[in-house]
Amino acid sequence: MRGVYVLVLSLSRNVVVKIGALGNIRFSKGLYAYVGSAQKNLEKRLMRHLSKVKRNFWHIDYLLEASHARVIAGFATESDKSAECRIARELGKKGLAIEHFGCSDCNCLSHLFKIDEFDFLEELMPSPSFLRHEVPGRIGQVKNEPTTFSDCRQRV
Repeated sequence: MRGVYVLVLSLSRNVVVKIGALGNIRFSKGLYAYVGSAQKNLEKRLMRHLSKVKRNFWHIDYLLEASHARVIAGFATESDKSAECRIARELGKKGLAIEHFGCSDCNCLSHLFKIDEFDFLEELMPSPSFLRHEVPGRIGQVKNEPTTFSDCRQRV
């Protein structure tokens, strides 16, 4: 399935993270929403983001590697790639854009936004097919990682 997803991350403290070619970026403690897409296998992309063992490729990989970052919720829906930028524009109305993050393949200002809360995402995402709240432990701990997309849905 191809589609678009939004990951909600929690940073438990202020951090500076080297984000690939973007360089060092200071992130304030709090919540962030990241929008992305997968045009071949949405489930595989989501599982990759939740995995600790991976090569950093996308901007979000670098941020998720930070010791104080964890995914606390996720939303996904089947759609074409154009929905990714539409959702990013809507997120920009609700949060503060982290400029140039995650949008090297489009003209958006950002695909990562600092937000105060994320209840609005359920309405923003058309027919969300995946919802994951309060992932146990820090993202990437092998003992807590789901092994399949179905595991993610079962933990809701």
